[in-house]
Amino acid sequence: MITAALLAALATACALGAWRFTTARWTSRAPRVAIILWQSLGVAWGLATTGAMLAYAVQPYGAGVLAGLHAFANGETPREPWDLMHVLAMIAGLTALTVLVVVLLTAGVQALRARRRHRLLLALISHDDPGVPGVRVLDHPSAAAYCVPGLRSQVVVSEGTIRLLSQDELHAVLAHEAAHVRERHDLVLLPFAALRRALPWSKVVRDAQDQVELLVEMAADDRARRYCSPRRLATALLRFGTAGAMPTPHGMIGLHARAHTVMARVDRLVKPGPELSRRIRYGSIALSVTLLTATPFLWVIQL
Repeated sequence: MITAALLAALATACALGAWRFTTARWTSRAPRVAIILWQSLGVAWGLATTGAMLAYAVQPYGAGVLAGLHAFANGETPREPWDLMHVLAMIAGLTALTVLVVVLLTAGVQALRARRRHRLLLALISHDDPGVPGVRVLDHPSAAAYCVPGLRSQVVVSEGTIRLLSQDELHAVLAHEAAHVRERHDLVLLPFAALRRALPWSKVVRDAQDQVELLVEMAADDRARRYCSPRRLATALLRFGTAGAMPTPHGMIGLHARAHTVMARVDRLVKPGPELSRRIRYGSIALSVTLLTATPFLWVIQL
């Protein structure tokens, strides 16, 4: 019973923490740290929520969540008789866990299929350009820049983008898209997109996904400015924002041109703020590690 109570308390703390975290002001100063903390909150919340129900359900076995589920699967007789509440908790816990896993796998499979179809399409409608080696170029007048993530990743720009941007700005945009590929931001975004599908009514989940999408873009900006001028990247973002850029295809990661996100990114590129204090940085990392270790631990022990 203590294990179930601890997991329920942890799930509540994660939900409240995510709600407060959506309004945190320091995240733009350390987007990678913020992304790690968001991922930790999401994983811990999912495991704690389902674990609380399952811990209560297997209480008659006198074992932890994993051991109790193993005993239940093997048809072992519990030490204490089950009542209706334990049966309902088992059904709810297994249903919630199954939904989370299925939604995550479904989102992953759909993204892989969309990327495979898009690669086939790119082979037909795009071409190489000596001016931008290693990049696929679409013969389209609108501005577009995105990457197709995966083992055979590709960076794609349109003819409209090449005409719209200067050479330095184009180099900055390509560095930004290459950062998405290197850091596998598609894998960062996938769990939040899956959680959004599982809980479409949740404002916290919607805000969390929006926050992580912006943080991913900021993290790519930070990596890109190692190889280009931050001001060139900022002007490229502004040009995209005013040119009516094409929407990014499903399953890809593209240069977002939404006004509120563009201005937030431009501001931090042109006027970078002070570095994040060590107290917040290391505290956030320590909290992430604690969440990712404590939650699985509570699945194993019996208190």
